[in-house]
This record gives sequence, structure tokens and C-alpha cells, in this order.
Amino acid sequence: MPVSEGNTIKIDYIGTLDDGTVFDSSENHDQPLEFTVGAGEVIKGFEEAVMGMELNEEKEFRIEPADAYGEMSQELVYHIPKEQIQLDGEVSPGVILVVKTPEGMELPAKVIGVSDSEVVLDMNHPLAGKPLNFKIKVVEISS
Repeated sequence: MPVSEGNTIKIDYIGTLDDGTVFDSSENHDQPLEFTVGAGEVIKGFEEAVMGMELNEEKEFRIEPADAYGEMSQELVYHIPKEQIQLDGEVSPGVILVVKTPEGMELPAKVIGVSDSEVVLDMNHPLAGKPLNFKIKVVEISS
């Protein structure tokens, strides 16, 4: 039975960047990734790549940023006055802070700049603007 929309599948996977850096794998989670095809639970390009695959089939593919986490957006870079940020000590570029939205959601923000008066935060997804490479194997298909 080939993978089709509505199937719940489990896959083993390794995700790498173009330089070979592994950014995620099912080994890191001690179990295969499980999702329902067509339910929007994974990035668009990933869903498209698994369609039609068979049980135990392996595949390698690349997902461009538009079908992954999008391009980098300058609209998601914020200059925040230091007095508006609660810090537990000094903060420097590269540090990841958790920012609470007015709605109460907590989001990661990477510090990309610090001055005497402000902190510059990048709220883009860490993989935004990057093509993603995957090697996957379908280990279970259920309807």
C-alpha cells in the first residue's frame, strides 16, 4: 500500500544542511517520526516527498526554504530597548532567549546584536532560509 493522504506513517530520518551538519534525526528522539499525511503536521515539502512511497522504501530528497521554514524575514528582526527585557545577567550575540508574546506564547529568539540601549532579536525559525536535505525510510503505514 503506497503512502497516500490520510495515512498515518512512521519514518526513520536524518536531516542535514548543505554543509553536512545534522540538524535533526529520528535517532535523537529514540523513535520514528509519526504523522498523518495531509494533516499539516510536518513541513509541506516533507509531506510531498513521502507521497507514493512503499513500506521499507528509502529515499533522499532536498526541500528548498519556500517548502520548509521559509526565507529569512527582516520583519522578524526586532530592536528592543534593554529595559523592556528581563535578563538574568549579561546577554551576548548567539544566545537564545525565550520571548513571551502578548498572547502568552513562548517563542525562541536569537540575540544577534547588543548595544548599551537595545538588544536585537531574530525571531526567524533557526532553519529559515536554509535548504534541507533528508534521508528517510518508511517503517510503518496505517490507514
